[in-house]
Amino acid sequence: MPEPHIRPATLADEEALAALDRDTWSPLHAVQPRPQPPYEPFFTERSGPREILVAETAGEVVGYLRLGLATPLECNAHVRQIRGLAVADAARGTGVGRALLRAAREEARRQGARRITLRVLGHNAPARALYASEGYAVEGVLPGEFLLAGEYVDDVLMGRSV
Repeated sequence: MPEPHIRPATLADEEALAALDRDTWSPLHAVQPRPQPPYEPFFTERSGPREILVAETAGEVVGYLRLGLATPLECNAHVRQIRGLAVADAARGTGVGRALLRAAREEARRQGARRITLRVLGHNAPARALYASEGYAVEGVLPGEFLLAGEYVDDVLMGRSV
């Protein structure tokens, strides 16, 4: 698979991003139930295209990363948080996730951030390994934070400097 092209999202990406979001839903990373029709819009007032980086291969959307402020507090404005990362099943293992993480770091740096953080479910070993390989360290664990499919799952907080 060719190297992905990473670009900012536009309003025209909404349908493709929403479909990708639904197609990649998994209990490995989701804390919400599987989406059911009628589907909610992908873009919201809280998170519009300006917070999304899109990965394309051969003109097809194959991934996205949602990057926003960690909190609305001025004293925390130097921190960006990854609030979503999805890669199409057919593009997994081809470097799309890694390219998105690197682009997010560059975007955070461009915005003047000093740190970038994320949260990942404890049982999501593939994502945790990817984040660690890109320099993210575990900075905290909320044990049994979520009850998913009858099992308690840790919420792992990871971060790094930009």
